[in-house]
Amino acid sequence: MFKLSQGIYNRRQFFHFLGLSLLATKLPAAATDQSLPDTMPDNMPDHILKPPKLKVGDTVGLINPASPVDLEDVEYTEKALAKLGLKVKRGAHILDEYGYLAGKDRDRAADIQAMFADDSVKALLTLRGGWGCHRILPLLDYNLIRQNPKIIMGYSDITSLLLAIYARSGMVTFHGPVGTSEWNQFSLEYFQRILFNGGAVKMVNPVRISGEAIAPGKATGRIVGGNLSVLTSMVGSPYLPDWNQTILFVEEIGEDIYRIDRMLTQLKIAGILDQISGFIFAQCRNCTPGEDDDPSLTLPQVLSDIIKPLGIPAWYGSAIGHIPDKFTIPIGVPVEIDANNATIRMLESAVI
Repeated sequence: MFKLSQGIYNRRQFFHFLGLSLLATKLPAAATDQSLPDTMPDNMPDHILKPPKLKVGDTVGLINPASPVDLEDVEYTEKALAKLGLKVKRGAHILDEYGYLAGKDRDRAADIQAMFADDSVKALLTLRGGWGCHRILPLLDYNLIRQNPKIIMGYSDITSLLLAIYARSGMVTFHGPVGTSEWNQFSLEYFQRILFNGGAVKMVNPVRISGEAIAPGKATGRIVGGNLSVLTSMVGSPYLPDWNQTILFVEEIGEDIYRIDRMLTQLKIAGILDQISGFIFAQCRNCTPGEDDDPSLTLPQVLSDIIKPLGIPAWYGSAIGHIPDKFTIPIGVPVEIDANNATIRMLESAVI
């Protein structure tokens, strides 16, 4: 098995090998191993749908829509959820393997469908990232998901699943820990306050993670985003939301600075950055200038060149992404960001 630890992976090797042709077009059933109907609405629903909050005793469905895990990963996740008073139902295919994927496309999609259709399941938690969510986006029934709103959470490659469900079903999704994440006190606090208590919380970095303003000020808008390379690879597909007056957040891991430059530039020339009202570059773990002594810009220089001219409040360093301490970010919920103080304040609850 090609073991990838907790959603951290060499994304360059994956995308170089796989190519991105799947993203802009919907392939015929024979090419995508499609066995489920694509009932995608023509446009994102006007009304944003919020899922019910969690409570002790609820059942969480475990799904694995990207790269493989082993039984130890599943048991680790089950123990973490049990400490929160939650029961677990395993997806039928969560231990499947198909090369670098957690099973066939149709089976990974079927697990998601089954969990949304199962009245006993109150939330869905993805086990890990890696690669694979893009491949199943045309196989999902977005009307079924909208008719059965539930919390669904993850990060890294799960970005594409979260954005597609938000864009096509109009349902709030959650960028936060996967099952194999480190369930530490910081992450648990935001998970519980937002998903159990239904709080409209203010998110403040832990003391050891400092934020830095790219451009000062405050901005409001629906917060949307995720992993930068995953999001960028979705440009041109029908699975991204309306960006008008949104707060865009991105995070990344293991990318050379020039690649960050290229991806942000792609968002710029695609017209996305010109529509947003605020910007957060969360974390860029292990992002380096490159090999040997090749000349390079710094990440602050890239952000200054591309983001600062937008004339919107923007900051760097939020506790989001491939780091142990992470916020639970409700995609689609209105927030206010303060670039001077590096905070995110929810303006309403993300659950009902």
